[in-house]
Amino acid sequence: MPTWKYEGKLITEISDMPEDTIGFIYKIRKKITGEFYIGRKSLYSHRTLPPLKGTKRKRKVVKESNWKDYQSSHAEVKKWDGDDIEKFILRFCKTKKALTYYELEEQIKHDVLYESHCFNDNILGKFFRKDLEE
Repeated sequence: MPTWKYEGKLITEISDMPEDTIGFIYKIRKKITGEFYIGRKSLYSHRTLPPLKGTKRKRKVVKESNWKDYQSSHAEVKKWDGDDIEKFILRFCKTKKALTYYELEEQIKHDVLYESHCFNDNILGKFFRKDLEE
């Protein structure tokens, strides 16, 4: 499984990232065809668990996500052979809002809805490739 790269540097641990980073914007590219996907990944997962016996408050648990092995939420991109892909971090983010904004910015910069080699078929779940085709 390939590792994440940022500006030519391998990123293998959270400590390789800037302080206070909560996630990143990424681009996964298929080496042979040049097909790509742009998305975002959070470094931590937050879960709410039921209260312990005898208590009333729900428990909140934060743990490191599967970001090291992550290969996208897109069903087709998940099927890509790990040896045939490159994983790039385009930007680190310190807030959830920044993750949303910069994912949108990168998708627009890369013209994902019009680029034939791109697997993104929508932006923000609001703007779909099929709706823009004339």
